[in-house]
Amino acid sequence: MKAIILFLLLLVGCGPSVPKIAHLPDDAVILAFGDSLTYGTGATAEESYPAVLQSLVGRTVIRSGVPGEVTAESLLRLPDALDEYSPNLMVLCIGGNDFLQQRGEKQAADNIRAMIRLAKDKGVDVVLVGVPKFGLMLTPPEFYAQIAEEFNIPYEDDIMHKILVSKSLKSDEIHPNPQGYHLFAEAVAALLKKSGAI
Repeated sequence: MKAIILFLLLLVGCGPSVPKIAHLPDDAVILAFGDSLTYGTGATAEESYPAVLQSLVGRTVIRSGVPGEVTAESLLRLPDALDEYSPNLMVLCIGGNDFLQQRGEKQAADNIRAMIRLAKDKGVDVVLVGVPKFGLMLTPPEFYAQIAEEFNIPYEDDIMHKILVSKSLKSDEIHPNPQGYHLFAEAVAALLKKSGAI
């Protein structure tokens, strides 16, 4: 009986398992794709999360973020970015502007699914980062977790919440400051390690 209890405690302590993705060779290219959070609004280019992530994981990270972009615009832009950079992996962080403009969660979810399909059809692994919907809880809508489960891809659901609830980590109400972007990059790097990519 004690052995069973110990086993169950170990299972609980391990937390949910992270889907595995292909290990990234040293010359791999990671495409960081999204809006102002990927661009690094509130910090310099060198302080943006893609720049910090590159230093943490030792792989080339392309910063492909467009401030103010909604998911429909990102979906139109993605094919050219995939063709131009031929990434091994895409870190997708998008959706906040849809929420700010009240375009509805379904549209954002459908567009994010389409972006993941575009990447996967080209053999590109995807990591998804959930973006909070502004309100009392500042947590990502449930559809992010559902999409990650559908596609069996690694998902970071907590880092933006941690940043946005801390004034010391923000440059304004919706963007991290350099310290916040550093934490963002650390969270993505940790997820890549758990997934086997690094």
